[in-house]
Amino acid sequence: MTSESFPFDRFQLDPAERQLRQDGEPIEINGRYLDALTLMVREQGKLVTKDRFLDEVWRGVPVTDEALTQCIRTLRRQLGDDAASPRFIETVPKHGYRFIAVVNGHTPSGAKVNDRSQEVMILGAGGALGGGLAGLIGGIIYGFAGASQPLEPGDGALSVLLVMVCMTVLMALLGGAGVGFGIAIAGKGRPGFWQVIGGALGGLAVGAVTKLLGLDAFNLLLGRSPGDITGGAEGLVLGAAVGLGAWLGSRTTGLRRSAATAGAIGGAAGVSIVLLGGRLMGGSLQLLSEQFPNSRLRLDQLGTIFGETGFGLTSQIATGGLEGALFAACVVGALTLARRLLNRI
Repeated sequence: MTSESFPFDRFQLDPAERQLRQDGEPIEINGRYLDALTLMVREQGKLVTKDRFLDEVWRGVPVTDEALTQCIRTLRRQLGDDAASPRFIETVPKHGYRFIAVVNGHTPSGAKVNDRSQEVMILGAGGALGGGLAGLIGGIIYGFAGASQPLEPGDGALSVLLVMVCMTVLMALLGGAGVGFGIAIAGKGRPGFWQVIGGALGGLAVGAVTKLLGLDAFNLLLGRSPGDITGGAEGLVLGAAVGLGAWLGSRTTGLRRSAATAGAIGGAAGVSIVLLGGRLMGGSLQLLSEQFPNSRLRLDQLGTIFGETGFGLTSQIATGGLEGALFAACVVGALTLARRLLNRI
């Protein structure tokens, strides 16, 4: 490595020329921020403490910690980096930062190099677990509401609750896995619009296959199907919402903000699905209860909460928004935790 030129990824850092280029094109960058990047690159793979930044970049000028935080945030944005899954600048909490990219073909000591297949598996598993958690919460809500008799002391109502929980957990596990693997494969470890496409395709695939197998199972076992239950179209919209939530959530700091951002987007997607004539889990369960009136499944109790005599449009909109928000928040929250795990491996 020379002291004059530092090539890494698609970038070229020339401290002597006071220039950072991407694919040969100069990038406009603040002078102090260029000094901060140069310091980290020269110390490739080593921790650069906050005190060193203050001494060598700000040269003793009194500044707050926020000034350094803003500097690193801007550098990450210009490099296309992500604090949750860094490729260039890694945060060492309460201490400083470390440049972890390959410079001049040399991998820095201490840099984390994750196997691509390992990354996909961990993120996919994270998505599945997040979906499963959403399914557990949703299953409990629908289980209590769907039981046609009080839960105690009747065993029949308890059976409805258990079946409902198992069914929603299974569906949400599959959906979360499809979306999680889609985001991991399409995103290639980098936050961006490809995460939206990957989530949409993963949701589409799982939704379409699940609907096909579900309808075939009903026809085979009961001689008729419940009708137009949740399928590929709903999976595509909700998967895209999760991908968008993961992308935008990666630009925020903290697990709660990421999950909240995704939850808001997922909730809007859930409402949109119902308004466009689609059905999520609540609408699908209502179809089942209508097609099989002798079953113990009923959602009328939910309808009364929204001032309806049955599980009507208002109830479907409200539960659709809740399902979308819960699924997106749990999946993105789990993906965020999975990325943190990858950073520690």
